[in-house]
Amino acid sequence: MNADGGVRAEQTPLLEMRSVNSHYGAVHALKDVNLSIYEGELVCLLGGNASGKSTTLKTLLGMLKPTSGEVVLDGEVVNDKPTSYRVARGVTMVPENRRLFKRLSVRENLDLGAYLRSDSDGIAADLERVFELFPRVKERLSQKAGTLSGGEQQMVAMGRALMAKPRVLLMDEPSMGLAPALVQRNFELIEQIHAAGLTVFMVEQNANMALSIADRGWVLQTGRVVLDDTADNLLAHPELRASYLGQSDT
Repeated sequence: MNADGGVRAEQTPLLEMRSVNSHYGAVHALKDVNLSIYEGELVCLLGGNASGKSTTLKTLLGMLKPTSGEVVLDGEVVNDKPTSYRVARGVTMVPENRRLFKRLSVRENLDLGAYLRSDSDGIAADLERVFELFPRVKERLSQKAGTLSGGEQQMVAMGRALMAKPRVLLMDEPSMGLAPALVQRNFELIEQIHAAGLTVFMVEQNANMALSIADRGWVLQTGRVVLDDTADNLLAHPELRASYLGQSDT
C-alpha cells in the first residue's frame, strides 16, 4: 500500500530512490526499491537482519552505486556523484554504533562534522545549536569521545552530523547498543531534532519505537519493499504486528 497522496504528487521529494537495484557481486541486495522522502518528514525503514536496510543507506550516500535505477537528490540524479558531493548537498548520516573518533575530543569530533564547510559564522551558530539540543555535549567538550557513555556518544554523533548543516539526516540503527533505559530518551532526541525543522530518514529494527515517532514507513524483506504506509497504519498492520512487534491479533 502506498501512503503518498495527491498532495505528495505535486511535490518534489528531497531524496528519492527510483526502481533501484543494488548488488554485492552476485548477491542481489536491493530489488526494485522505491522510496520518496519529502522535506520536513520523519520517516523510517524497517526490517530484520540482512533485509537490505544498511545497503539502502549506502546507496543513498553514494558508498554503493546502483546496478540499475536512480538515486535522486532534490531533483538531480546523483548515481555518479561521490559521497562528498551528496554531503555538501545536504545528506548526512549518523552511522550505526555512532563510530566516533574515540581518541579525539568531543570538540574535535564536532569540528569534523563541518569539514566541508567554510562559513565560520554559520559553523559557530550551528555549534551553539548543538549545545542547546545537547547540553551534556557542551559539558564534555574536552573529554576523549571514547570515555563517554553510550548515550553521550549518541548525542555527540548526532551533534557531529548536525554540524554538516544537513537538509536530510540519515540514521542507521540509532537504538543499537544503547541500554533499554536510554532508548526512549534517544528517540525523544530524534523527535526534538525533527521538530527543529530537519528531515529525518531512520533505519531501525525497533519497529515499535520508530513508528511511534515517524510520519511514514517502509518495511524491507530480502531487499524488497513489502509494506509502505503511514506509521499509524503500519503499527496496526497484522503482518507487521506479528513479524516485527511480537504481537498477534489471533
